[in-house]
Amino acid sequence: MVTNSAYNCRFCQTPLRHTFVDLGLSPLCESYVAADQLKAPETLYPLHCFVCERCFLVQLPEHVSAQAIFEEYAYFSSYSDSWLAHAETYVRSISERLSLNAQSLVVELASNDGYLLQYFLGRKIPVLGIEPAKNVAQTAVGKGIPTVTEFFGVALARKLVAEGTKADLLLGNNVLPHVPDINDFVGGMKIILKPEGVITMEFPHLVRLIEGNQFDTIYHEHFSYLSFTTVEQIFRAHNLRLFDVEELTTHGGSLRIFACHLDDPSKTVSARAGELKQREADWGIARLEQYLAFGQQVEAAKRGILRFLIDIKAQGKSIVGYGAPGKGNTLLNYCGIRTDFLEYTVDRSTYKQGKFTPGTRIPIYPPEEIQKTKPEFLFILPWNLKDEIMKQNSFIREWGGKFVVPIPEVTVYE
Repeated sequence: MVTNSAYNCRFCQTPLRHTFVDLGLSPLCESYVAADQLKAPETLYPLHCFVCERCFLVQLPEHVSAQAIFEEYAYFSSYSDSWLAHAETYVRSISERLSLNAQSLVVELASNDGYLLQYFLGRKIPVLGIEPAKNVAQTAVGKGIPTVTEFFGVALARKLVAEGTKADLLLGNNVLPHVPDINDFVGGMKIILKPEGVITMEFPHLVRLIEGNQFDTIYHEHFSYLSFTTVEQIFRAHNLRLFDVEELTTHGGSLRIFACHLDDPSKTVSARAGELKQREADWGIARLEQYLAFGQQVEAAKRGILRFLIDIKAQGKSIVGYGAPGKGNTLLNYCGIRTDFLEYTVDRSTYKQGKFTPGTRIPIYPPEEIQKTKPEFLFILPWNLKDEIMKQNSFIREWGGKFVVPIPEVTVYE
């Protein structure tokens, strides 16, 4: 769909005229509702995603500031066992690859609760976390991880460099999509990186999002949706060069890019980086038609989810949710799923327990509630962790319970 959006691309400033997907109006996905707020109104924002016809960056306009979203945040990385294992494996691998030691410095952008940097500390490698969410950063500080509670960009990078901070390894997991001013963020990375330092960034792969129908990963906290090709353009504009990439299974299919200074002769471009860029080109990463059909695909998925839920409830069967992740709140609000379909949901995060999902007002209980009520179906909202969740909750099979995964299409697991 072509529209006059009045917004420009956050990278190249081209006017945004093409809709990627329009998910209607939705609250901020981490704005959980306390019991005493149930009678109060909520603010809804457009969840209308565009694709730039010049650089093919898929993006949401900034309807609400990053400060409003992230200074008090409900997501704590350490609640996922599989994510902790992923972080520990990365630390072991990158420490060996870069020969990191007690004279090195590892800086993590959006370091959350110290879920990853703790493993570098265990190897006696100096670290610095940068995490704007003060409530989350306090947990990291409690683990002995030095943490700067500010938003990262050119200004903070210059301040840290003036204080003597420069990174041998600069990393960020699932932060690049979260920054509204992507030029300021990447420009800051250029400043704080040592001459032969390495950057690694992980983010969900846009191609996997489209192919896997992962529309629920679109929410206001994610300003950008990224391909290798587009990220390469953004980094090159700031005199940084991508020289390697790993394809990961996390978050439904992610990329881990490796970058260095443009003029760093010590890094050669890997075969797999060139191969992925060619695969993206063959897929059609620079063809608008690859993006413009996504909306119809999403509408079909919504109808399938609602058909399943209507059928289950018509049979008089019980179904509850597992998890209260950001992606789940996009799905619940877009599909209009409330307590008429899901009686409640559960989450391991004590921060969310006792609250209600934003917009849809579904109560969030501790996981022990499942054993108490013995539902016939467990609807897994963080589908990217389905294997971990199904293993942890295998006991529902004792009463004939089944698991439901809604993405890419409704699938029931006995």
